[in-house]
Amino acid sequence: MLLRLKKGYFTEKEQVIIEHGDISVSLFCYDSGVEALRVRNKRGEIIMLPYQGQQVWRCVFDKRDITMKSMFPEPVDTREYLATYVGFLLHCGATAIGMPSQEDTHPLHGELPNARYQEAYIVCGEDESGRYVTVGGRYRHVIAFNHHYLAEPAVKIYEASALLDISMRITNLKKTEMELMYMAHVNFCPVDDAELVYSSDYTPESVAIKMNIPTHIKTNASIEKFEEYLLKLRKNPVLHHRINAEALFDPEMVAKIHYKADKNGMAHSMQVHPDGYADYVGHNTAQLDQAFRWIARTPDQDAMGLALPSNTGDGGYMAEKSAGNIKTIAPCETACFNLQAGLLSPNETEAMIKKIHDIKKGADRHDL
Repeated sequence: MLLRLKKGYFTEKEQVIIEHGDISVSLFCYDSGVEALRVRNKRGEIIMLPYQGQQVWRCVFDKRDITMKSMFPEPVDTREYLATYVGFLLHCGATAIGMPSQEDTHPLHGELPNARYQEAYIVCGEDESGRYVTVGGRYRHVIAFNHHYLAEPAVKIYEASALLDISMRITNLKKTEMELMYMAHVNFCPVDDAELVYSSDYTPESVAIKMNIPTHIKTNASIEKFEEYLLKLRKNPVLHHRINAEALFDPEMVAKIHYKADKNGMAHSMQVHPDGYADYVGHNTAQLDQAFRWIARTPDQDAMGLALPSNTGDGGYMAEKSAGNIKTIAPCETACFNLQAGLLSPNETEAMIKKIHDIKKGADRHDL
């Protein structure tokens, strides 16, 4: 079943519009005027913004809000990245990602995070994994003499799962090739005493800590102490694996991670909670061959970008262009990006720890 949404369906009073097995979908408007939909299943719920970036604004499973903490109680109707920043999932790109330099003209992380989608829809279905609901949309971006593409993201949720199947399709509508930069920005909440486990060697060569201090973030922390801490992590990245309140992630830590993939080409990352649950990201390394980690723990923000899969570097357009890192797609060609994100149960966490161990020792690995 396909339901094409209209903005007139969204009102201040929340109303259920779909019930599909143990999944329900309801629509409402925030006081800010931003349209939202709530998808509930047996494990919890997500809140999505169908017309504003197709963001997953909140993600709550097994009574845990796994979304980063910020200063925004609700989304703001804006295109500006930092003026409404708190979503669990933001699509970044597609003409640029990263922080713009003085030579760049693009906004922080491009136009997609808060893009105004022209179409939004809901699909109900069933496959070998059970009943599901998919929320998707279409955004056509056209700038005369520059860009013309179609972005089609989708988030699928099954009735008994706490994992989201996330995809993005970007089609070049120009008659000339298109430069394409894309990142999936997944933002968990750090958990004290949690441990980071992921399918990479835990070495300075595979986990490269960045030393640059972002100019768009204001902090009262000691930059000297922060830089000393980054130097320690650069020599021994294992030091950041145990999450605790004393770690210096103010203003932020960013690392580029070289992942090892399993035989299906998937890389895996977890924040394992003290009680055995785990926040999880799995990404397709053939499509998203670079990945970054972002952690920010300040008095007003608390964020764990466990794995931010990307098809290019995160240095902004001009930096990545100069480095030769920007990929292109041909006229009418479509690029597809796929990942999973959400919460693993203790049993699922144990199985994933074993899988990651097997990947790292070569028993279940696809060499990139």
